[in-house]
Amino acid sequence: MDPTQVSPAQAAGYVPGLPEAKAPPETYTTDSKETAEILALDEKFAAAVTSGDRAFFDNNTADDFLMWHGDIWTRGGQSPLIDTRQAFSERVRNRQYLAWDFDSVRAELHGDVAITYGRYTASLRGSNPERAWFAVWFERIYQKRNGRWMFLSQRTVHGASYGPTRESVSEK
Repeated sequence: MDPTQVSPAQAAGYVPGLPEAKAPPETYTTDSKETAEILALDEKFAAAVTSGDRAFFDNNTADDFLMWHGDIWTRGGQSPLIDTRQAFSERVRNRQYLAWDFDSVRAELHGDVAITYGRYTASLRGSNPERAWFAVWFERIYQKRNGRWMFLSQRTVHGASYGPTRESVSEK
């Protein structure tokens, strides 16, 4: 058995985001108009989520959208939270995310499929002050449908790593 794999018995005590990443925020240049377009769409989603723009989220997200929270799945465990489009749309409507800021994001294009990956730092309404901010390394999948990009899926690949301030998680 892989010693890094999480067994069902270990799942309750699993701490995401370990070992901690230590990577300063990066800004990458885009290599094409299409890459710039998809990275701009990531930013538009962040703005929509924090402003409560449910119409933008719903109009640009696939009906079968899934958002996998936590990285336990990367070690063979079951994600404790997987949002559907409807569930995450409610988070948008409720303005649960106070901040959702991206860094170190890159895009990979494959015809009508785009993958973005990088890190975001975020803060949620009502969070414990010691865990007011968190950092997540993610991967997102988009597909161009009828000439426009649709958000299909987001998975956490490392994290979340928590702290009391944005600065405390900005390199995790």
